Amino acid sequence: YERLDKDNAVLLVVDHQIGLFQLVHDIEPDQYRTNILAHAAIGKVFNLPTILTTSSETGPNGPLPKEIIDMHPDAPFIKRTGEVNAWDNSDFRAAVKATGKKQVILAGIVTDVCTTFLALSLVQEGYTVFANTEASGTKTVGIANDANARMRAAGVHVLSMFAVVCELMRDWRNTPGSPELLPFFDQYYSSYGFLARGHAAAIDRGTILPGESE
Repeated sequence: YERLDKDNAVLLVVDHQIGLFQLVHDIEPDQYRTNILAHAAIGKVFNLPTILTTSSETGPNGPLPKEIIDMHPDAPFIKRTGEVNAWDNSDFRAAVKATGKKQVILAGIVTDVCTTFLALSLVQEGYTVFANTEASGTKTVGIANDANARMRAAGVHVLSMFAVVCELMRDWRNTPGSPELLPFFDQYYSSYGFLARGHAAAIDRGTILPGESE
């Protein structure tokens, strides 16, 4: 069990482009928009080195959402003009290697190509790879399942955004911990955000109703 370590991890945002977004049908669009923004925000809340990359963004693939660019204005941004697998781009490889980190958190569009090809290449290069399945999208659930199975067979850890964040945090008393992560969840994981809001409301002004129990 190799645990995610915030001091040894780099976050990759791979081809989360507004044109390629139209190819994602295994996750509902509004939810997927939230998921890709949450993925980018992981780098910000944990102060991880973050690398952005796009593929042929002046064509139909389009640019990255401005929200992601605004989140990471100083991050290396590799604009590939032909390479499908980001690892085939020398500038991208150099940016990843320059971080000195050996754990890679990534997500991309589409899961079976942009995420999988890069994940397999990184494993081959000796990195431990964590693929954020919620922020990787593709045409169908079946295609996503096959791509995730292929990555797992190669040793890639395929996990949710919540799992990535909780493993990086490890303890609510850490920094980043509850002061940083509860607002993050409130913005990007509404179920947990409202759970926390409900708890706060109960402490602040709640009463025990007849019939209630712990």
